[in-house]
Amino acid sequence: MLYVLVYQSPLGPLTLTSDGEALTGLRFGLSPETTGETCPALDRTKRWLDVYFGGSAPGFTPPLRLSGTPFRQAVWEMLLTVPFGETVTYGELAARLARELGVPKMSAQAVGGAVGKNPVAIIVPCHRVIGAGQKLVGYASGVDKKRALLALEGIFIDRL
Repeated sequence: MLYVLVYQSPLGPLTLTSDGEALTGLRFGLSPETTGETCPALDRTKRWLDVYFGGSAPGFTPPLRLSGTPFRQAVWEMLLTVPFGETVTYGELAARLARELGVPKMSAQAVGGAVGKNPVAIIVPCHRVIGAGQKLVGYASGVDKKRALLALEGIFIDRL
């Protein structure tokens, strides 16, 4: 069964999806197919979001099931290592991934493409990825949401 709930965040509604065992999606906006039913994975996600929007690092990650290519999954796993209150650039992620894969170079644009396909916003912290020179670039839900999420973590970037 697919569980779909809406969480009311300070930045607007978030649609949460779960297969019953793990969180499979988290995105800004409402979903017309909300089931209204919950499961342990969604309950744990709501607790995570309550702590996060309270201004603290949650200290745990709800169970996740991220569907995507092996490359995208590698990028998303790397995003999970970026700590609350810190940022990383697309170029830094690309260099890190190249080292892990044992290749001489990785495209920051390719990494950016994978970051942009992240199915679980906020928890898989794609908002913590910024452009070179501390520029606030790229966020599927809009740069205003990215700026607000970073500010919640004590990071203030105004360069576009």
